[in-house]
Parts: sequence; C-alpha cells; structure tokens
Amino acid sequence: MILDSLDVTAEQLAAGTGWEMKPEGACKAEVCVPLDQSEGFDLVATVARLGMSLVRDEQAGLWAVGPESLGGRALVSAEAPELVLDDVNGNEFRLSSLHGQKVVVVSWAPY
Repeated sequence: MILDSLDVTAEQLAAGTGWEMKPEGACKAEVCVPLDQSEGFDLVATVARLGMSLVRDEQAGLWAVGPESLGGRALVSAEAPELVLDDVNGNEFRLSSLHGQKVVVVSWAPY
C-alpha cells in the first residue's frame, strides 16, 4: 500500500490491505489481532501490531506499508505480484512464468 501521508482512515487501510477494524481488533478473514482502539484508529500502532513494514521514501515524499508477518519471522502469504522486466538479452520476462515453482527474488539498489 503506497501512501502520500500517514493520515489514513481505518476504511482506507481495509481497502488497501484487507485488514478491517472491528471491536475485537484488526481482522482479515477468520484471523483477528487484538488492538487498543480506546483512542481511535492509529495507523502506525496498527501496522506495528500486525508486523507490517512502514517505510518512508523521503525523495518521493511517499510511505509504503508492507505485508503483515504476524510473528515477525515469515510473511503470511508467499504470493508475489506480477513482475514484468527485461532479461539480460532485452526480452520480456514475467515472474508468473515460474508459477508453481519455488523462486528466490534477489534485488539490489545503489543507495
């Protein structure tokens, strides 16, 4: 979920991540994580409790909320988004062409 501000409502978080705020806490399907909602919805506290990354890109002026880990050791889902990149020969390569296989994605950034 990409944000231009941390001023996000519970409804916007639900639309972007699938986590809905209910009286019992943050819920997605049959999983509910208890939250202290006594002072209203708090995005930073909620994503921390769900084990989601919250990263700021200063240059772009954007925030990114990553997927939940619910325990901090592994992602709940191993579903990758569709990636389409050029291979070393300039041919289009789709990550989905490896569907059904175990894949390790290694990335590098020069900063």
